[in-house]
Amino acid sequence: MRKSTASKRSDIDPFIVMDVMRAAHEREKSGHDIIHMEVGQPGTPAPHSALERARRALDEGAMGYTLALGLPELRSAIAAHYRKTCGLEIDPERVVITTGSSAGFIFAFLACFDPGARLALPAPGYPCYRHIARALDLEPVTVRTTAEGRWMPRPSDILNLNDQAALDGLLLASPANPTGTMISNKLLSSLIDTADDLGIRFISDEIYHGLTYEGRARSALEFSDDAIVINSFSKYFSMTGWRVGWMILPDELVRPVERLAQNLYIAPPTISQYAALGALEAGDELEANRRIYEENRALLLRELPKAGFDRLLPADGAFYIYADIGELTTDSVAFAEKMLNETGVAATPGLDFDAEFGSRYLRFSYAGEPSQMAEAAKRLKDWRNRDWGSR
Repeated sequence: MRKSTASKRSDIDPFIVMDVMRAAHEREKSGHDIIHMEVGQPGTPAPHSALERARRALDEGAMGYTLALGLPELRSAIAAHYRKTCGLEIDPERVVITTGSSAGFIFAFLACFDPGARLALPAPGYPCYRHIARALDLEPVTVRTTAEGRWMPRPSDILNLNDQAALDGLLLASPANPTGTMISNKLLSSLIDTADDLGIRFISDEIYHGLTYEGRARSALEFSDDAIVINSFSKYFSMTGWRVGWMILPDELVRPVERLAQNLYIAPPTISQYAALGALEAGDELEANRRIYEENRALLLRELPKAGFDRLLPADGAFYIYADIGELTTDSVAFAEKMLNETGVAATPGLDFDAEFGSRYLRFSYAGEPSQMAEAAKRLKDWRNRDWGSR
């Protein structure tokens, strides 16, 4: 009898931040006071209007399947959201509701690429891009970025990689995870033009749109109707656990994605879709949340250097600060574990986001309450003033 083994495609790297979160929760259960700066999860709750809309849906018993592409009402509301925020007229038929942005990436990769396709991914970057790609038998191709270039790729980087072997796609996030940096309008336009000239798919992860502090983030749709945009209610709308997101697709991909949705998920979670309808009405509450993150950002950019984390970029958006800790350690995983054990502050090793150089970086999420961020800064400064031991 042949021994059963796991598939090769399941042999992907772990999402390290989830391991850090588990370790932090284990210390909490044993009585330690932990400040969570590891996971990219808003500390603010879902908007009141979202909760109210969900309660109303429960009272009405509207909990059957929706259409595979989502509630028509929600698809229209998202199209209206683009009209309001970007001045774009988006056909609701191009809007697809997904089970979080994660399902959006699966749909995009399956609809656009065959096995072996080469997908360019900036590094550092969100690790699940490359993990999902590998699980789907795609080839993630690293686009090396630098702090001097504000962690964004250049058209020449894409052209050079394509010269080595033809690319099939380029995925870009702005504001970016883990760096919080945003791409300039000129560079975004140039990268989209480069992708178009090469005949490759441009996928834009816009999950942190709305969470910006140095001006509005521009959607790729403002530069091209051929771009694929993926977004979610998780970050700006504070609805991580509701698992509801969306895509904007070129016309020719709507039916292929619909077939995938029918077979892989049947439909997104119904209750979450109704909650999302309410969330789109929560403008004042969401802006108040954004101001909390803005306050946290200012506090940490001021206080982290006093704790020895002085090699930072003033992140433009999202709720992350990416710290170069190369003068303190060459092992960000061990450093993060030591920091958690000795200070109760949980942060994510850069190795999660960059397999080559992430051992010298640490990501701090400032999505919590201001009082927690202030306490974290105090603990880290106190730690700085003590003997840190082996680094």
